Amino acid sequence: MRKYNYAWLTLGFFLVSLILHWWFGYQAAADDAKSHGEALQTSAYLHEMLRDTFENWQSDFLQLLWQVVGLAYFLYVGSPSSKEGGDRLEAKVDAMMRMIGGEKAQEVIAKLDQHYLRGGGHAKPHGHDAPFIRDIGLNVAPRR
Repeated sequence: MRKYNYAWLTLGFFLVSLILHWWFGYQAAADDAKSHGEALQTSAYLHEMLRDTFENWQSDFLQLLWQVVGLAYFLYVGSPSSKEGGDRLEAKVDAMMRMIGGEKAQEVIAKLDQHYLRGGGHAKPHGHDAPFIRDIGLNVAPRR
């Protein structure tokens, strides 16, 4: 549940804004009908509110949703613009490890790649646990 707090908060904001949009639209439609001395027509109100809601969706939500979700997707799949510096840095670090580490370097690089689910040059998010670092033979002092 806690992993998705941002999504739940966004959904809450969305629902509150949708409910308020429909409530204030109802108040405006009721006032308009009252000023003309007529009763509020539910079908006319629903038709107008659905039109306004979808108009807002088209102009704001869908555009923004595409931009955010689309960019996040392309970053996830590893588009060229999302990996501008990461692959180069990984290659440099691997090369330095090979230069300094001698025979054991390739074994350490393979274990790191496996642990961090690195395949095809792209690492996936994973925990940075100190016991693993010690297990592969690196002497790294814990940060304080």
